Amino acid sequence: MLLAVDIGNTNTKFAVFDGDDLIYRTSIPTPRGQAADDIANFLTVNFDQKFKSAIVCSVVPELNQTVSSAIGSTFEVDCRIVTNSDDFGIEIRYEPLEDAGTDRLVNVFSAVEKYGAPVIVCSFGTATTIDAVDGERVLLGGVIAPGLHTLSKALHLTTSRLPEVSIEFPDRTIQNTTVECLRSGIVIGYVEMVDGLIHRISSELGVDSKLVVTGGNASLVAEHSAYKMTVETDLLVDGLANLSIR
Repeated sequence: MLLAVDIGNTNTKFAVFDGDDLIYRTSIPTPRGQAADDIANFLTVNFDQKFKSAIVCSVVPELNQTVSSAIGSTFEVDCRIVTNSDDFGIEIRYEPLEDAGTDRLVNVFSAVEKYGAPVIVCSFGTATTIDAVDGERVLLGGVIAPGLHTLSKALHLTTSRLPEVSIEFPDRTIQNTTVECLRSGIVIGYVEMVDGLIHRISSELGVDSKLVVTGGNASLVAEHSAYKMTVETDLLVDGLANLSIR
């Protein structure tokens, strides 16, 4: 059994693999400020499997030691933390390499392993990332933009009267209430931004590429995008499982 953990800015996901099969998953708000004992208690309550190994991808470096210690003490296994210097089976042209988010690298690795190259990999979470891999399996780089919930929260926090709105796709663009105007501008505007970025990235790649998308808002974007997108809910943890045997 393998425990794969994705520590994100908003949520931390736990996935259990039996060989190649993902048999259980759960998530919690990312445990900022919690002690290793608190996380160990959560693990004890929620997992009764006997793990042979564990692997963690994290974009919250201050939690790496805490989470790995909790996993190690609870299950008596070594916990591997993915780093930018791991072998992802691709050439990475990101400068400097240590600035590339390991979540982006694992997502790209996972997509290339499953679909080959060229491929464009999008993650729609707290941040939006879009990464481009050419036909020679070279990660050329990509873009970073705010995520949908981040946009909604930012408008609320930086204005006096605008509320934070839930993320739902409106029935039309022109609206006549503040809440619906916000939802239209944020959600429809976000999908248009994504489509525009994909158009520009595709033009720069110069070849037709598979579009693989993941993250909490992947299904919403895929449903309303002008592009055909393949939604992979478990793209990152699948990548962790593959990395664990390299």
